[in-house]
Amino acid sequence: MVEFKIGVGTLNLSERCKRYVNQVLDSNRLSYGPFLKKFENEFARIHDSKYAVFTNSGTSSLHIAVACLKERYGWQDGDEVIVPAVTFIASSNVLIHNGLVPVFADVEKDYYGIDPSLIEDKITRKTRAIMPVHLFGLPCDMGSIMKIAQKYGLKVIEDSCETMFAKYNGRSVGSFGDISCFSTYVAHLLVTGVGGLTVTNDPENAVILRSLANHGRDNIYIHIDDDKDKSREELKEIIDRRFSFVRMGHSLRGTEMEGAIGLGQLEEHEEMMRKRRQVASKLLDGLKDIRQIQLPKIREDCDHSFMMFPVVLHNESKERFVNYLESKGIETRDMLPLVNQPVYKKFFGLRENMFPIADWINKNGFYIGCHQDISEEEIQHIIKVFHEFFSFGGQIR
Repeated sequence: MVEFKIGVGTLNLSERCKRYVNQVLDSNRLSYGPFLKKFENEFARIHDSKYAVFTNSGTSSLHIAVACLKERYGWQDGDEVIVPAVTFIASSNVLIHNGLVPVFADVEKDYYGIDPSLIEDKITRKTRAIMPVHLFGLPCDMGSIMKIAQKYGLKVIEDSCETMFAKYNGRSVGSFGDISCFSTYVAHLLVTGVGGLTVTNDPENAVILRSLANHGRDNIYIHIDDDKDKSREELKEIIDRRFSFVRMGHSLRGTEMEGAIGLGQLEEHEEMMRKRRQVASKLLDGLKDIRQIQLPKIREDCDHSFMMFPVVLHNESKERFVNYLESKGIETRDMLPLVNQPVYKKFFGLRENMFPIADWINKNGFYIGCHQDISEEEIQHIIKVFHEFFSFGGQIR
């Protein structure tokens, strides 16, 4: 009988969230409305951005980010975008779906973000952008990445689906690139069930992004409120154009329900982040004497949001260890293996030894939960189980 069940994520909707959802139900309106609008605006503000567009997933947000830049800057099919060799497969899938080619670069051993020192060797005449991915709650080395992008005239798409409310050198994650993308899927920092946000400081990007998420519709009429309080002349123009589609788009919209849940959680995010970082601090302190594992590190002058708690074994295979953790009620997940995926080996002819750090992470890395609902008793259980496994002078039992 497993006494504990410590999941990698959590969902505990507050009274505020429930109140907002009930307001949506009472309004009899599920299409884009005041909750989604306020959620977008507040999320953008907190992340040092002017505009945000909510979609039905972080993957959808990435998809329209790539499509927007491809349209605006005339990228051609077959052009390239540099991505890290460790990330969730959606990061590179959206490039393929947009007719582009992902070019993989290995990651940093200590922080798991794309290694800036390897990027320039990947740049060709077809390179159009870099997609840094802020994994596990920690920002990438954006200073170095942005210098390279500026040197070669490349665009930057920040995949920040795993990292919110973190700063790099005092500036919010997601505010460096041309467009940045976040996720509110299950087990993420803000959880709306499904959902994602695409943010930008460029007004033209914002117009294109919202159109792409709404079938490619003319932005004169995206939402049912767009024809309210207009003059006769304005209303006539809206009527003439409101069923006009100006680009190939998609149906990637969210509902007021997600907006209500997201806004409720956003208004409470400071307490959530305080608790997550407190859990992480206790785990880091309690596990620091185990020499066989690499614990998460925090980059200098950065915050860590600890969406999860990544662990990499230095030399040992992880199979016995994760099975032991699971048997003790501690849920685990692989650390987002990418370049060893069967479909990518088939498409790109990738071999794991092409990316030595990614190979090490794929073979030896995993993560556990680090969320705000992990209790003190559960923290101590995790620390105890780790030490039990690595007992007897550091020999694996």
